[in-house]
Amino acid sequence: MLKVGELASRSGLTVRTLHHYDSIGLLTPSARSDAGYRLYDRGDIARLHQIQALRRFGMALADIAAFLDSPDASLTAVIGRQIAALDRQMEDAARLRGQLSELQSQLLRGEEPELSAWLNTLELMNMHDKYFTKEEQQRMQIFDRGAEWAARADELRQMVESGMPPTAPEAQELAVRWMAALHHDTGNDPVLAAKLDVMWTKEQAVRAHSGITAEMRQFLTAANSQSKLNLYARHMLPAEMEVMRKHFRARGAEWPALIAEVRAQMDADPSPATPAAKALAGRWNELLTDMLGTAAATRDRFRAALESEPELQTGRMMTGEMLNYLRQAM
Repeated sequence: MLKVGELASRSGLTVRTLHHYDSIGLLTPSARSDAGYRLYDRGDIARLHQIQALRRFGMALADIAAFLDSPDASLTAVIGRQIAALDRQMEDAARLRGQLSELQSQLLRGEEPELSAWLNTLELMNMHDKYFTKEEQQRMQIFDRGAEWAARADELRQMVESGMPPTAPEAQELAVRWMAALHHDTGNDPVLAAKLDVMWTKEQAVRAHSGITAEMRQFLTAANSQSKLNLYARHMLPAEMEVMRKHFRARGAEWPALIAEVRAQMDADPSPATPAAKALAGRWNELLTDMLGTAAATRDRFRAALESEPELQTGRMMTGEMLNYLRQAM
């Protein structure tokens, strides 16, 4: 068994961190020495491994505790996710190494590499660094299951090429699966989701690699919006739904970026009293009014739909914490 100082030294954590984990019930040592020192056994250290792995995936400590205490918690699944993330990093490194080796061979032969070769190398070196911090790249899981995303993209492409309307049930079902997978693989982090969207929009190489065209993206967005509108229609009046449909067509794309800004501002400064928080709350209220109007009864029906339709919560980036923050800022 290891004392807390020994475990801190071997794990790279601080004693204060381990004490904090103990105080919140996340990692309680299995025993105490006669002198009262915390003692950690093999099971405790395996649990610490899971905690640190899940932290790297962007999970909050409160969520980690709930996950580890659930019957579905699996150490092998957590390790599997780590292996998948490392596999992706190794693939990226191998691809960059191959590109560099080709450049080196050409230079040693006295040849001048084509402009495209230099650009491709720079692209591989800097693509994700332009949009994501190192921590975000470690947390993000979307690229760790390339085969699954390729299959979804192929299914989406076939729907678009067949002329299927985004209102078709099959299109809406795919959109629901797509968004659920996206939010799962980004840890339901609106900032990461928004950055992915910006990278796809700006980088032709990313669009080519993903196999998703602008037409496919537009189809997916429309199908996702329609699936949600169908659920809201169970609770709201026809005239209210017409206003919502108009809003989704004209301004629906503004929500993800705004939610990402709210999350980033909360991380930077949790106080809702700052000018930045108040400005974000004003934009949120303006968008909400454009979608629902100002009638209290309409907003009550909207909230009732959210509370009674679990599917509306799937992949929803706006959390209760964020809503409270915005309401306080108002």
